[in-house]
Amino acid sequence: MACKKTKPMVITIHDQKHLRKEWYLDFDGQPFLTFMAGMSKEMKRLGVLITVVRNRDVIISIESYADLLNVVKISSAQDGHSNQCIGHIIGKSPNLDIMEDICTAVKRVAFAPETVAPSNEFRKVCHNCGCGC
Repeated sequence: MACKKTKPMVITIHDQKHLRKEWYLDFDGQPFLTFMAGMSKEMKRLGVLITVVRNRDVIISIESYADLLNVVKISSAQDGHSNQCIGHIIGKSPNLDIMEDICTAVKRVAFAPETVAPSNEFRKVCHNCGCGC
């Protein structure tokens, strides 16, 4: 029996300055931590090992849901994707649900990385995150 190979993926969460409170999400709170634990467990069964890191040196000003999408970055070196924000990966959010959008982006990078535009392609989904997309 062959050893199952895992694909490493890093989710980076930047700090936020909330200018509009309706887009607040506590990325250190129990609901988010429970969501991440469940998604990590599911993805591990599918061969994707997720590591979550916090980058408190970068602070994103949150004035809209698009800005909230910029808080979360996904990297998969194996697929050539480095620090791409959720908005770049999924485009417009259908339901404005950050946890759903993170899950969609993780699965897209994990299982269909060729569908994600290169990070140097211009897209009008990012605001103020400095990622270059």
